[in-house]
Amino acid sequence: MTKVIPGPHPDPHPPKAFIPPPKACDAHCHIFGPASQFPFAEQRAYTPPDSGLDRFEELQERLGLSRAVFVQASCHGTDNSALLHAVRRGNGKYSGVAMIDDDTTDLEIRQLHEAGVRGIRFNFVAHLGGAPDLDTYWRLIKRIAPLGWHVALHFDAKDLPNYAQMLDQMPVPYLIDHMARIRVEDGLEQEPFQTLLAMLSDERAWVKLSGVERVTASGSPPYSDVVPYIQALIATAPDRVLWGTDWPHPNVQHMPDDGDLVDLLAAFAADDSVYSRILVENPERLYPFS
Repeated sequence: MTKVIPGPHPDPHPPKAFIPPPKACDAHCHIFGPASQFPFAEQRAYTPPDSGLDRFEELQERLGLSRAVFVQASCHGTDNSALLHAVRRGNGKYSGVAMIDDDTTDLEIRQLHEAGVRGIRFNFVAHLGGAPDLDTYWRLIKRIAPLGWHVALHFDAKDLPNYAQMLDQMPVPYLIDHMARIRVEDGLEQEPFQTLLAMLSDERAWVKLSGVERVTASGSPPYSDVVPYIQALIATAPDRVLWGTDWPHPNVQHMPDDGDLVDLLAAFAADDSVYSRILVENPERLYPFS
């Protein structure tokens, strides 16, 4: 039986410590359903409650955010209909990262591109089924490379060093989700985090400053133990970091308040220009906002 997961925080607070700048982007979030219109995949690891675009837009207004990148989640499989519907409704303020397979047609890829999608995602994490078939992986990357898309990669931290050589062969930019799900209790010198920092010396490599509720040792706000890791990533590649809420937070042990996640931004840097890069300028380099 498929695991049923809880929905997001029912009443997140408006930010108190950090006010996002104009055009600020949530660069990692999901649209789930509504299942009556966009059914979940039959072969899925979990079933989320409906968390559709209307509810997301209420959240954006409350948090003071203007743009978003919707990332296809495994519960919808390679049926990108819900994502495509949401991106189109945004009229230029939303973009997307899809999941495709060998059955995805060239026409479908072209439709995704015309709507504003600019990447594909692969899950390597164990609880979502583990690594994809690598022959398929390379075939799909070859298909999207001429479009100028990037690849989003979701790893378990312990596995990241094993894939360093593979990522060194990437013909397109690649983006590591959720800071590679590093474990802060293992320290800044841990091999997965040092591998991530080393990867960022490559101009193809990007990282998302998201999933703090996943990597914190405490599981609860203010998530201050994650800040040194975030600051190290920003210092290493300030032009190739993105930020996102990961709303509606599938498969977390402790459901966060998205207002706390925005407030944590206040601890990232002391310079407004850094926030402009993370929240506005860097997303504009990867996604076709208008």
